[in-house]
Amino acid sequence: MKKWKVFSSLFFSLGALCLLSQTAHAEVTAAEAMFTANNTWMLVATFLVFIMHLGFAAVESGLTRAKNTVNILFKNFVIVSIGILTYALMGFNLMYPGDFILGSWFGFAGWGISSPEGAAGLIEYANGNYSYWTDFIFQGMFAATAATIVSGAVAERVKLSSFLIFTTVFVGIVYPVVGSWKWGGGWLDQAGFYDFAGSTLVHSVGGWGALAGVILLGPRFGKYVNGSIRPIMGHSLPLATTGVFLLWLGWFGFNGGSVLSGDPGPVSFVFVTTTLAAAAGVISSMITSWSIQKKPDLSMVLNGCLAGLVGITAGADTVSITSSLIIGAIAGALVVISVITFDKLRIDDPVGAISVHLVCGIWGTLAVGLFSTNPEHSFGVQLTGVIAYALVCFLAAFAIFLVLKLTIGIRVSEDEELRGLDVGEHGMEAYSGFQTFTTT
Repeated sequence: MKKWKVFSSLFFSLGALCLLSQTAHAEVTAAEAMFTANNTWMLVATFLVFIMHLGFAAVESGLTRAKNTVNILFKNFVIVSIGILTYALMGFNLMYPGDFILGSWFGFAGWGISSPEGAAGLIEYANGNYSYWTDFIFQGMFAATAATIVSGAVAERVKLSSFLIFTTVFVGIVYPVVGSWKWGGGWLDQAGFYDFAGSTLVHSVGGWGALAGVILLGPRFGKYVNGSIRPIMGHSLPLATTGVFLLWLGWFGFNGGSVLSGDPGPVSFVFVTTTLAAAAGVISSMITSWSIQKKPDLSMVLNGCLAGLVGITAGADTVSITSSLIIGAIAGALVVISVITFDKLRIDDPVGAISVHLVCGIWGTLAVGLFSTNPEHSFGVQLTGVIAYALVCFLAAFAIFLVLKLTIGIRVSEDEELRGLDVGEHGMEAYSGFQTFTTT
């Protein structure tokens, strides 16, 4: 009887161990499955952000003249490569330094990229949400966007070589350093500043760079004549419209990926607030432009959509459905008024990039302080962040452009601008057989 009790006890102990082992194995398997699902969504979001660069290229070339199409496409294509390469060389480690060197303002984790070995770079890297390599490539796609914003504002008269140098310095150094203040755990993050997906960290950063470039470049020839404003029409509104559709699509990755996991609740909610803000921006810009200009302006409506998207980007995960509609609607009206105002100030922005990305980026960032459901988000802190980025980004961009202007120049000659940058900078045509290739 005693032996039987010992045997029974041993049997039940082994059974319990087996059950615990199976439970642990099931938990590990579930964690691995969630890691795979999260990481897969993050990679899908990455290629959606990548598609946005095609959207920017289409919008910018469609809203400008045919004679500059090759130049614009060239810039938008090369920008992506510059952004990714500089981000791999140093940008990623400037933006996410780990330990800061100068207080919580500047840090650098070293040159190049290198994933931690084994599980540390995989399932253990970000609490099972994505791997080190996914983190890098997703963030790298954001980096090039800031320079793309600048490209549209300085289109049709900027010297290609100077613009590429500016892009390398601005995206390689300025963008990641100021990005570290929030997303890298720097001083603004510690102060409570909030920017979910980059109304300020991406869009306003690019917008400040664009404003600096436009001021130093001056307007295009023939834009402002004898005190009047002469409209310079884009050559392909179908192309521009296609570009905005692509950008709207890409924004699902831009905002949806910024959840930083595949959690169905937050991701689907962000999809809804993003879409509603864009739609509200479209309707609001249509009403505003129709009221002011007495005609419904397609280019204004396209920018109204982008304005709504930029506006909601800072708080897409933390504002209510109703608030997302209000934010998008105000952004849509704001962009129309801004485009008209900048024109009156003789700040020549061919595609409205400054109005869309800077003005509405500021609005979206401040809107977090007004509409966020999180009581820790403060309007005062949001305003502090806007001012900090304004000072540093504008002054840095202005300094880079000024040095280039005083050395190699930043603007093409009048003759080259009048003939078109396609011929002057590239010696080719975008639409062979439809344009006259001029060599004199």
